[in-house]
Amino acid sequence: MSEQHKYSVASSPHAVSPVGTRSLMVDVVIALIPALCMSVYFFGPRALTTTLVSVLGCVFFEWAYQKAMKKPVTIGDYSAVITGILLVFVCPVTLPYWMILIGDFFAIVLVKQLFGGLGTNFLNPALAGRAFLMLSYPVPMTTWVKPGKEFWASIVGDNVDVVTGATILASDYMKSGILPEDRSLWDAFIGNVGGCVGETSALMLLIGGLYLVFRGVMRKRIPVVYILTVAVLTFIFPRGDGNLTWMLYEIFGGGLIIGAVFMATDYVTSPNTPRGEIIYAIGCGVFTVFIRYFGGYPEGVSYAILLMNVCVWIIDQYAMPPRYGVTKEMKNAAKAKAKADKLAAKEGAGS
Repeated sequence: MSEQHKYSVASSPHAVSPVGTRSLMVDVVIALIPALCMSVYFFGPRALTTTLVSVLGCVFFEWAYQKAMKKPVTIGDYSAVITGILLVFVCPVTLPYWMILIGDFFAIVLVKQLFGGLGTNFLNPALAGRAFLMLSYPVPMTTWVKPGKEFWASIVGDNVDVVTGATILASDYMKSGILPEDRSLWDAFIGNVGGCVGETSALMLLIGGLYLVFRGVMRKRIPVVYILTVAVLTFIFPRGDGNLTWMLYEIFGGGLIIGAVFMATDYVTSPNTPRGEIIYAIGCGVFTVFIRYFGGYPEGVSYAILLMNVCVWIIDQYAMPPRYGVTKEMKNAAKAKAKADKLAAKEGAGS
């Protein structure tokens, strides 16, 4: 057979789609641009340079690992770019560049590549990198600058002289059950508050989320149920006076929006069924509120999502829809046959 008439045979379905990994990742990058622009506006150019350093670090570590292991190089799918951006988005703008690179290495090599690369990791790489940095460098990871041009961190140097300020959730007000006096709900909504690079502006993150929904990239069920779970719990059990206001501060004053929109919806580390997505999202919401209320950290989004990441396999098993045409009797017969085969194999091994 001539070269031009050779065919590749593969299992069904044989659907052809212009949407691929690269196009999906490009859409996510576009969706993150509004939040990045707002972070540069409030925290200065260092937010941009740190993002560029992190992206280059993630791309390099993925390329170097795949080259060293003699595997196909997949940096062209832009998944490493997304990890680099998201990792910076959940870190303070003053975090030294070398610490960001350590987080990049942990996220790309230890969490993603050692488990087989894109599609086989069981934890969200960016959140795992943040958790590692938080455990290794707790002081730099909890040092936030105040928003505003007069407080911008310098592009170079260690920024030891910057004016720091607590995030809304870490402030003495919220921890004591008192609503913040220095930052309004509008400040929390647009991002005019202290916090990590890309998590503060709920407005820009929601705009990015709506873009992903419009493009068909993001599944709405997880972020909606996740945010709704946190809203209901914090409204019913506020830590202070003003149920509605307290609930809104809990939603807009931390990393809930970026976690619900860009982290919890990761295709690889989230369930594959509608019922599984609901269970997963509710679990994320419950853990988030529980850690915020009773844990040592003021924020609980990253650890809540990581905890639910490791539960996805059992959620998928439980939430698997029934096969069409399979009756209860057929299931019982299959179980009985499997039990009999196992018993026969055991007896055969014993003899």
